[in-house]
Amino acid sequence: MTLQNRVAPTGEIVAVASRGLFTGNRGCLHGPDRTLGVSRWRSKLWICCVLEWKGWRRDPMPPGRWTALFFLDEATALAAGHRPCAYCRRADYLAFAEAWRHAEGLASRPKAFEMDARLHAERVEPYTRRQRTWRAAFGALPDGALVRRGERVGLVTAGRFTPWTFDGYGPPEPAPAAEPVAVLTPPVTTAVLSAGYRPLLHPTAPTIGA
Repeated sequence: MTLQNRVAPTGEIVAVASRGLFTGNRGCLHGPDRTLGVSRWRSKLWICCVLEWKGWRRDPMPPGRWTALFFLDEATALAAGHRPCAYCRRADYLAFAEAWRHAEGLASRPKAFEMDARLHAERVEPYTRRQRTWRAAFGALPDGALVRRGERVGLVTAGRFTPWTFDGYGPPEPAPAAEPVAVLTPPVTTAVLSAGYRPLLHPTAPTIGA
């Protein structure tokens, strides 16, 4: 049985066989029958983790414990509103927090709970609980952001639109710099990308600039 635990850049959690490069969680979302209930989070702590940590393995949906979610790559997780885990991805977490500090002009790196509160406000509409998106010109966005053009979602890479799927990315396509697009990646995370944070991408994606 294919479990409903694969996350799209739109924040939707669906049942897809392929797993992706990263896992993560938002708390316990499943019931005893290993299906998801109505809730799509139980905590504001939405993290993105490595698939394996020191040889430790776990059931993706143990009774009463957190639901393991899976992402194609880190850009997908960031678009869905997650951030690097401070435990299994310590170096990436610190790099993310430092880029956040630089982007926001802070004197010191923000604490995890501060980032989680800000991210939650930017990723979810308070009444509908749907993903909150925002508008920007395509050419103003950094590499690693995910956007929607029409009915398709894609990655910004070197000024091109690279279509996203659960199995990987399609060939990059030209996109007018002035074209307004719906940005899925939260504004503060987009600023973090602009400040130099480089997410790990799926092998099918083009290499993003340094």
